[in-house]
Formats: sequence, structure tokens, C-alpha cells
Amino acid sequence: MKTSMKLALFATALLTSTSAYAQAFRIGLAEDPDVLDPDRARTYVGRIVFTSLCDKLVDITPKLDFVPQLATEWSWNDDKTALTFKLRDGVTFHDGTTFDAEAVKANIERSTTLSDSNRKSELNAVESVTVDDPLTVTINLKHPDAPLLATLSDRAGMMMSPQAFAEGKEFSQAPVCSGPYEFVRRVQNDRIELKKYENYWNAAEYPIEAVTFQPITDATVKLANLRAGDLDMLERLAPSDVPSVKDDTSLQFVPVTGLGYGSIRFNVNNGDRAKQPIGADKRVRQAFQYAVGRDIIDQVAGNGIFPPAQQPFPPSSPFLSDKFPVTERNLDKAKELLKEAGVENPSFELVFGTGSANQQLAELIQAMAAEAGFQINLRATEFAAMQQEMEQGNFDAAIINWSGRVDPDGNIYTFVACDGNLNDSKYCNEEVDKNLNAARLETDVATRKPLYDAAQAILQEDLPLMYTYYQPWPFVLATNVKGFEPYPDGMIRLKGMSVEK
Repeated sequence: MKTSMKLALFATALLTSTSAYAQAFRIGLAEDPDVLDPDRARTYVGRIVFTSLCDKLVDITPKLDFVPQLATEWSWNDDKTALTFKLRDGVTFHDGTTFDAEAVKANIERSTTLSDSNRKSELNAVESVTVDDPLTVTINLKHPDAPLLATLSDRAGMMMSPQAFAEGKEFSQAPVCSGPYEFVRRVQNDRIELKKYENYWNAAEYPIEAVTFQPITDATVKLANLRAGDLDMLERLAPSDVPSVKDDTSLQFVPVTGLGYGSIRFNVNNGDRAKQPIGADKRVRQAFQYAVGRDIIDQVAGNGIFPPAQQPFPPSSPFLSDKFPVTERNLDKAKELLKEAGVENPSFELVFGTGSANQQLAELIQAMAAEAGFQINLRATEFAAMQQEMEQGNFDAAIINWSGRVDPDGNIYTFVACDGNLNDSKYCNEEVDKNLNAARLETDVATRKPLYDAAQAILQEDLPLMYTYYQPWPFVLATNVKGFEPYPDGMIRLKGMSVEK
């Protein structure tokens, strides 16, 4: 082929790609997602991408009821140790292969056996998966598992093409699922491009033809891009920008109360850095808690939309306990505890994800804690990289949020249980595990709640992590975007959405 022809073809391809990119529905994310693999992923923004890319066995409604997605119906056996799904017929993955019971079996087995799967502790009650017929599959359990249906309404229930994760293939480089949009390409720290999957079983409900996710860590820049027409919507508006957005007739402000929380996690048992006073002595962590005013965080960093949190269950949850009121700031008590611990001026590093809002929060915490004698060094790190460092124990303390789950187990177990896949602190207490595991066996709120209270009583004393505020989801959209409905899980569902020209 002549060079001139090659250049012409390249220019045509580039123009086509650029045109598709420009016409896509553009969503501004607060961070760049981590690995594009539901089994290995950890980030909230990654879940937003997966919501368009990967269908789940079940989904939820805005009122948190479970509804069919890839499964059309489900039933339990009498002793709640087997969950049987009837699957949707005629569904294919983006590579054209068939979604069926064998695919479900392959996905669940991968989630429970993959060496670096973050879904293992969520599915640790699973004993085996049985293919009853091509469209019927049963998940067999070692014991009843109350959170299982909620677990399968999230990443553990996302179905990937078994061909795409076959031995020798790196799924995250070319993810293949069965959702309404298929993967086109990823430019690290710049964008993730998806296009509509024409053979999707419910394609008619998705008018948007392509979607581009753009990570923009600076909240001011992200909002400016939306106002300039370079984005169609953004997730997590900076609290300081709420008043101006409410007054802007060119924008829609669509907030929803979330299920998650902000937190500070301490390294208490993960390598040498756990030997710092903040990790080694709970009295130092207790002193830090007394030094940091959650009400001040709400007023200054949250502009009134960060309700103070003392526990992992949101105010809407029946598992919220009145036994653990929010700790009020008390500098005298903080100094007393530090003196008792023999470290009146402890120092440690506080790491946080890059971004102007996170920077403001970290500086506020640093200033409040300094009044009690703490000397805190701040370090901003790209969010996905920060999570990897936490796994490896390369942190003293970290500001990190959790987007929340429908079942209470999803807001606590994986962070504090000895085998929790997201327990970067490596905290381990047999009594806490005993109560959390017992709660997984029960479905009745009145029976489960005392078990969570008993676990929390220990955790509030040991403080492997400190809850700071309940996470809101303040979405902002251009006025020509129609059909968006916010969900408490913070996911962006493009079903029924359109853009008026």
C-alpha cells in the first residue's frame, strides 16, 4: 500500500474516531477508574463505568427493591442454602457468545477463586454453582447468607464473557460484558469510550449511542467543562459550588442521599508502617477522633451537605444504632489521651486522592488535629494508585470514601473482618468476626441489629477506621439532558436518557 493511501486511511479513521468521541454523551468523573475488571476493581467511578458496560444478575430500584436484569426470577430453598436463578433468554455478550447458566457458573467461580479477586469475602458463603439447564443456575451455600442477593446486584453479580477471561487473556485490557454499551478504548487518565451494543436485549430503552467517561480531578475545572458544553453531566459536584449551580438556569442540580460514607482508615497491622503511634495505639486514634470535629467538616468542607457520621450505616438504614452518637470535638480529652499514651506530639502521614475537594478536606483535618498536638504530613496521590499502596501497607492513614451498599454487610464486613478483601488496615478481631458472620446468617432486622451493635461496640473502641460523614451524590447535568433518575447507590443508569439538540 502506498504511503499516501496509508495516510489517507489513517486520517479517515482518526476523523471517524474524533467525530464519535465528540458526539458521545460525556460524563465527568472525579477520578480515573482503576482496573476494568469487576472481580478486581475497587473504585466507585469504576462501578459507574461498569453500570453501562456490564449487566448484573439483579438490579435495584431507586427505593432499593431488587428487580430482574439478567435473571428474570429467583427463589430460595427452604433452609436458605440454595439460590436458584431463571435467566433471560436471547442474551449475548459483546463478543457474540451466548449468556447462559454455564457463563454464570464460570463468573461466580472466577470471583471466588481468582487470586486477586476483591469479591472473595463477599461470596465466601458460596460452596458450588450448579447448572440445572441452559437457563437455570443454582448457587449452593455453605450456610445461609442474608446479603447474597444484594451482593449479586453489584460487581459480584456482573457477568463477563468467559472467553474474554480465559487463561492467558487480560480481561481489563479489552473488557467484554453483556451491558447496553461495549468497550471501545481507554486512554489512561484521559477517557474511557463505550458505544451502544446493537444486539443488547433491551437496546430500544437506550437512545444514547455512545458514552465517554472523562476523569477530571479538579472540581472547578470539571464544572467549567460542563458549563462550556464540553461535558453533559458530572458526578460529585464540589460542595462549595452547590449555591452557584442551584442559581444557574443552564444546569440541572440533581442530588440524592447516598448509602455510603467518608472515612479515615488507619494502618493498624499491615507491615512496618503499622508501628507508628497512630497505628499501634488505639488511644492515639481515639485522641485523633476527639481532635477532629465532624460538624466542622460538614460546615467548612461540605457546605452543609456532609452529615456527620459515626458508624457505617446511613440514617435511612434500620441498622443505624442510637448507641453510638457522633463524637463531639474535645481538645482537652484529645490531649489527655495523647499524654496517657506517652506521645504528646505524634506525627504521621495522611494520604488522600488528588483533587481540590480532597485537598481542602485533608488540610482542614490537618489544622484541627494540630490544635491537639498532632503533626500530620499530607500526601496527594492518584486515587487508584493510592488504593494499591494501601493494599501493600504503604500508608499510615488514608482519607477514603465508600459508596455504600443496599445490605448493611456491604458497608462493614469487607473493611474490618479478618478475611475482608478491602481490609487494608489488616485489623483482625475474633469477636468482631463472630458477630459479623452471625449477622450474615440472619434475615430478620431485629435479630441482625444487635449483632452489628456488638461488633460496633468493639470497633468504636479500637478505631481501625473513623467514619466522618455520610456520602451524598450531587449530580449536575446540562438542561438538554432528559430522563436521568438518581439512585442512592450513586450509579448512573443511562436507560431512558437522551440529549435534546
